[in-house]
Amino acid sequence: MRILVLNSGSSSLKYRLFAQVGDGAETVDRGLVERIGEPGGQAPDHAAALRDVLGRVDLTGLTAVGHRVVHGGTEFTAPTLLDDTVVAAVHRLVPLAPLHNPANLTGIAVARQLLPDVPQVAVFDTAFHATMPPAARTYALDAALADRLGIRRYGFHGTSHAYVSRRTAELLGRPPERFDLITLHLGNGASACAVSGGRSVATSMGLSPLAGLVMGSRSGDLDPAVLFHLHRVGGLSVDEIDELLNQRSGLRGLAGDNDMRAVLRRRAAGDPAATLAFDVYCRRITEYVGAYLAVLGRLDAITFTGGVGEHSPDVRAGALAGLTGLGVILDPERNRVSAPVISAPGAPVTVCVVPTDEEREIAEQVRTVLVGDAG
Repeated sequence: MRILVLNSGSSSLKYRLFAQVGDGAETVDRGLVERIGEPGGQAPDHAAALRDVLGRVDLTGLTAVGHRVVHGGTEFTAPTLLDDTVVAAVHRLVPLAPLHNPANLTGIAVARQLLPDVPQVAVFDTAFHATMPPAARTYALDAALADRLGIRRYGFHGTSHAYVSRRTAELLGRPPERFDLITLHLGNGASACAVSGGRSVATSMGLSPLAGLVMGSRSGDLDPAVLFHLHRVGGLSVDEIDELLNQRSGLRGLAGDNDMRAVLRRRAAGDPAATLAFDVYCRRITEYVGAYLAVLGRLDAITFTGGVGEHSPDVRAGALAGLTGLGVILDPERNRVSAPVISAPGAPVTVCVVPTDEEREIAEQVRTVLVGDAG
């Protein structure tokens, strides 16, 4: 099989071509088109960007195209072969992900136009979390209103959490169905997930990717009254509050930098704002780890992934500091070099660093759809 994976963002297009997806899958080609539609950008629009990609990539024998779609609502809990009906349903979900689904849909529309005879499959960030029990996904709102408006916890980063949880079980030689862990996807966006027997049972992001952990520019969890205060006392409009919480909060709001590397450099130099931002960031992770340990009732492993999770020993140490009484004990040298296993020998809870590969996970899910259809 040859599968092209497309991740269409608001101003970017990331692509990766796989051959023989499954055991021994190889990346044939990959790339990124940035600043689409911006002055000095690489392409005037997504159609031009994708035409350029398809003109450069060898698509001989292309089997399928896999699209990352951020929000699948309650309708889509598995990878889904795209047709007009499915595309229309994803359009109806735009109000739940107004910053993400429109860009995903643009990529889908262009790819279907340019490759009309190639099967196209949507893989949803929310799908992995469809296994959360009702108590984990339900907000304590007026039930009829919440149901009418689709307000519930959906969760995101599902392809990453699915891939990393499975890879951690493989790394430790454990069957996924008898393995409980917490996965921490820490990048510019960040989320935690409790995984039991290969299934998501709790996750930190909610109705949108804004909830949960502190992120590069997103606030994470807030008292809802903060929004009322910003509007009534601060005079901010709904759109201004949306922009504040998504673009000018998190590390950027606390320290003026959304890049953890910059925050760490400033913290090392004694900058108090950077130090506080780091402490708030790590404390939120600690709180979620403790909560998810209680939800699971037992814990085999904690796995860090994502740009920050994979590359920042300081964040990993800061996030797990004080958890030795719960069996979480780091080996400082292993942590320093970002070894696959960074916990101390004999520690009750194994702590791992596992690079994520969302494109490979998408390609593998596409393959399962095609094999299932063929069967």
